[in-house]
Amino acid sequence: MRVAFAGTPEFARVSLEALLGAGFDVVLVLSQPDRPAGRGLKLQASAVKQFALEAGLPVIQPRSLRLDGKYPQDAEAARDALLAARPDVMVVAAYGLILPTWVLDLPTQGCLNVHASLLPRWRGAAPIHRAIEAGDRETGVTIMQMDAGLDTGAMLCSGRVSIDPAATTGTLHDELARLGGHLMVQTLQQLASGRVQPVEQPAEGVCYAAKIDKSEAAVDWGASATAIERRIRAFDPLPGVSSLLDGESIKLWSAKVEPATGSPGTVLSADASGVLVACGADSLRITELQRPGGRRQSAQAFLQTKRVPIGAVFG
Repeated sequence: MRVAFAGTPEFARVSLEALLGAGFDVVLVLSQPDRPAGRGLKLQASAVKQFALEAGLPVIQPRSLRLDGKYPQDAEAARDALLAARPDVMVVAAYGLILPTWVLDLPTQGCLNVHASLLPRWRGAAPIHRAIEAGDRETGVTIMQMDAGLDTGAMLCSGRVSIDPAATTGTLHDELARLGGHLMVQTLQQLASGRVQPVEQPAEGVCYAAKIDKSEAAVDWGASATAIERRIRAFDPLPGVSSLLDGESIKLWSAKVEPATGSPGTVLSADASGVLVACGADSLRITELQRPGGRRQSAQAFLQTKRVPIGAVFG
């Protein structure tokens, strides 16, 4: 089976590595164009591109796949490359570009997507973040036959994982990436032997995982401590949750809910065990913080560099 692969970040790289490890013939890799990164804003290749080049795979990086879009020359070059590659199937994992109809129809077996949720729950761009933020007890990966809709295609395979109460998007991402690679290998093996049975997604239980907006990173201390604690974990490692204190934007990386009460945003205590801040319901003991330009620190280390008096207000 000739496989084209489209993906960009680390989540996708894990699936590509799994396909190669299982012996699949990956004939072409598509990944997003190099982006500026780091303090020097130097162009940096995606995790998928770096891995593909190390594995000796051909890589293309179109800015768009729409023949009638802003970069038609990129789309035409991508079409020529795909036609020359003659893929039986395209595997898509966190690629970041919308696949137009001509791409969906080009492989003889269509395009299969590795989606990090149990569809139809959390269709969309940020399923891992939103599952943690919502307090879901489990999530998983669905292998889906792609169609023109937003994560609406028939399901081919799925796997479930429990969400640890202390899970962050970073830790859950890694677990789901490994599961996604395993399930895609399993699905392609079944596809090759004619044993895949597509199942339409149920109409009930549909919800959408909207892309994370930077404005969501600011803490609303009027919310419950439980909601804030979930968002801290959901936004770790990116974009992080932050709140102003004495004019400084302080990032909050780890916290636990406690029953204390007070005016939302007010510091109730500050010691080596954490900075206790009142919320709309209950309070949050923040145990890991970060000052601008600094590193993540335990509350004890943080308080050695910044005085946080009782009665100070996060805003």
